Amino acid sequence: MGQGNNKDLETLPVGRLGLISLESCAPLGKKVDDWLVRWRAERTNEHKSTIAFEGYERDSYLIPVKVPRFGSGEAKAVISESVRGDDIYIMVDVCNYSMTYPLGPFTNLMSPDDHFQDLKRVIAAIAGKARRLNVIMPYLYESRQLKRTSRESLDCATALQELIDMGVENIITFDAHDARVQNATPLHGFETVTPAYQCMKALLNTEQGLRIDNEGFMVISPDEGSMNRAIQMANVIGVDMGMFYKRRDYSKIVNGRHPVVAHEFLGANVEGKDMLIIDDMISSGDTILEVAALLKAKKANRIFLYATFGLFTDGMEKFDKAHAQGLFDRLYTTNLIYQPSALLERPYYVTCDLSKYIALIIDTLNHDVSVSRLLNPVDRIKRCIENYKQTNPQ
Repeated sequence: MGQGNNKDLETLPVGRLGLISLESCAPLGKKVDDWLVRWRAERTNEHKSTIAFEGYERDSYLIPVKVPRFGSGEAKAVISESVRGDDIYIMVDVCNYSMTYPLGPFTNLMSPDDHFQDLKRVIAAIAGKARRLNVIMPYLYESRQLKRTSRESLDCATALQELIDMGVENIITFDAHDARVQNATPLHGFETVTPAYQCMKALLNTEQGLRIDNEGFMVISPDEGSMNRAIQMANVIGVDMGMFYKRRDYSKIVNGRHPVVAHEFLGANVEGKDMLIIDDMISSGDTILEVAALLKAKKANRIFLYATFGLFTDGMEKFDKAHAQGLFDRLYTTNLIYQPSALLERPYYVTCDLSKYIALIIDTLNHDVSVSRLLNPVDRIKRCIENYKQTNPQ
């Protein structure tokens, strides 16, 4: 069963498992449900027929939920079955910009604010009947607004406290922009999961002839914010790390920010080496593509772009052009957020599927077992690289 190995799941479930996947997260939620159904059908446990395991093995753990809207644009959440005593996991994708709702004679695109409000509506519809509430929000709502530098709102901290006040026990997110935001809710569960293993697995399954050592490979941080992420990956796979920092003109302010004058590189010689540029998100893509161009100018070999969240706010045309110019070879992002068909159709794009990992976390938490070993990908990455080296000798 691979990652779904059941040897450590001998404890009693916290409650009957229930999975609520909002429409914004429906495709990912269906994949997670499929894994849970498969594992629990295969799992052998002498107590599975007892009352403590009531509802343990089912055809689906998805609980039907609808969020209909009135003509005014207001909405309500309706849950179609009882969740009393259940251990509920609610999945939401606040980045799904493909969804719409009517507002009088107009059609509105749903914003992250709308998705977060729908999440709160579902929690309110549960009305305290569930035994435990857990929220799986892959892209943490307002995670880019997590600290105050002037007279600013602290939106991420406020949102986390709202969820806790509504009875949420655990919040699970992926690659939070800054994990220190969990200080806003110090007495409740908050896990920021790093999909480093899934990234490396997808890379090794796709690319041929990689030389994972200091002579043939480097991990690159495109800016200061991703430095720790790149250092961790480089240390785990045993290669050098390089980073770019943004030199800004602090005498000017353009669109609320000091403009970037240049991207300066700190690191070893990159000539002839394959590069993995790693970041938590690609928004417009300007920074990561500029970094790729600078590495190519320094005579780097193949360049692979990876980000946990691919937002692509300016579309894919600039990536098409950069790929045609040979500035990068492959683009990797996860399926944790909405992926438009225009992205999936690109020949240079590879998706990293996180559904199995999410299902494993849910299955483990439902049994009230520690997830520490699941959150530390070091051993799995090293095994993956060793297997690659054995099947692809240099």
